Amino acid sequence: MDLVFHDAEVVDGTGGPSYRADVAIDGGRIAAIVKEGAAAGCQRPTARRVVDAEGLVLSPGFIDMHAHSDLALLRDPDHSAKAAQGVTLEVLGQDGLSYAPVDDRTLAEVRKAITGWNGSGDDIDFDWRTVGEYLDRLDRGIAVNAAYLIPQGTVRMYAVGWDDRPATEAELDHMRRLVAEGMEQGAVGMSSGLTYTPGMYAKDAELTELCKVVAGYGGYYCPHHRSYGAGALEAYQEMVTLTREAGCALHLAHATMNFGVNEGRAPELLALLDEALDGGADISLDTYPYTPGCTTLVAVLPSWASEGGPEAVLARLRDDATAERIRHHLEVIGSDGCHGVPMDWDTIEVSGVSEAALTDWVGRRVDGWESARRLLLEDRLGTTILQHVGHEENVRTIMRHRVHTGGSDGILQGLKPHPRAYGTFPRYLGRYVRELGVLSLEECVAHLTSRPAARLRLPDRGVVREGHIADLVLFDPETVGAGATYESPRTLPTGIPHVLVNGEFVMEDGNRTSALAGRSVRRAR
Repeated sequence: MDLVFHDAEVVDGTGGPSYRADVAIDGGRIAAIVKEGAAAGCQRPTARRVVDAEGLVLSPGFIDMHAHSDLALLRDPDHSAKAAQGVTLEVLGQDGLSYAPVDDRTLAEVRKAITGWNGSGDDIDFDWRTVGEYLDRLDRGIAVNAAYLIPQGTVRMYAVGWDDRPATEAELDHMRRLVAEGMEQGAVGMSSGLTYTPGMYAKDAELTELCKVVAGYGGYYCPHHRSYGAGALEAYQEMVTLTREAGCALHLAHATMNFGVNEGRAPELLALLDEALDGGADISLDTYPYTPGCTTLVAVLPSWASEGGPEAVLARLRDDATAERIRHHLEVIGSDGCHGVPMDWDTIEVSGVSEAALTDWVGRRVDGWESARRLLLEDRLGTTILQHVGHEENVRTIMRHRVHTGGSDGILQGLKPHPRAYGTFPRYLGRYVRELGVLSLEECVAHLTSRPAARLRLPDRGVVREGHIADLVLFDPETVGAGATYESPRTLPTGIPHVLVNGEFVMEDGNRTSALAGRSVRRAR
């Protein structure tokens, strides 16, 4: 054997009781599991390397169902933000905006639109245009594995542009072809950002047609739906109804109930989902174990202010009369970009800027519309923010649900990113398992491993089982925890000494190795 872990406490991802065992790895897969007290004559496995795992839990690698590492995986080979957490697979292409499929025009526009998520990309060689070419680029070697969702907003940008209008039949056919091609090239599904332009301009009929294409390939739809604030339950119901009509599996992105209007209302959401599940719907969801959200400052503007793309937004912000209309919509009416809730500027904290001259903004609260307007103009829409609008009771209630999975929604840009980017998975294990007992260890590991693997239709990942790919984590259940805080958000976690991706150590004795063992994980055909 290549490697054996002796005397590990195996939490295998199924949700069943843990057991003590030796686990052997060979050729990138789990070759043998010998439980303590095995029948006489069953020898302990031997290997070229033996690791004493006494006192450590061995589990499947964690699957981040909502990641924004689309460019970070390419620019930062180390990628300890995720590798050190025990993440062995990330799902990219989230919230309807990413970098494939594109043509030259669309690529230039999407780079501007999500600079706050992923940086400008000036340090990246964009040598791809299709989904398949992007996945091929990942296959040259990345820190952890990655799957990809076709971004519906980018697809609409490509076929329709930035206009707030229904697609023509020819444009809809073009979008169907783009989605079909992406699925054929290995995407696992499609995402939307229905509070982000231009994806939010799509009506349900258009989204249903694209979901039918996704369903035909056995993929799933992952919407950031139209509201997490006022009208949140209606927005969730809209997605359930839409995917039922399309015959498409549904995975609800960062399924929170935020803002004051939704305090204590998580049980209403879960009742809605339970009714659909009991009726045969195929639904799952992900959350992060924190209360604040994170997005770009420009995203909170009303959708009409973003029609036409980034340059049109900047022009409107420069015009005093139009800027006043935007302010009124934000502060009085409640912008659709801010989930229908009138803006409370005290909840907005700047987490990152694109222009170096503006770094003194980072960590400050935005003190009103004129400050926000000035910052948007000077930073050319590249500002990221934390939005302090969540509720701990809702977070705990939703994470207990039977279809819950973990997703960091981790934006790695900015001087002061949300700590979820570096801390989501160890925080689940440290705070919500060991300290609070919200979940048992076995339950929590299942939420972070086998459940997402099942959603992604990965038959040989997500469970510690002989023959499965050796994406594995060893952690100390007594010390595992998030090091990242709001004050020091890039601090690495504690208590996770070893992480294997495809059978190779990417973390060894708590240190990042030089291995680039990750590859694209493509849709099962």
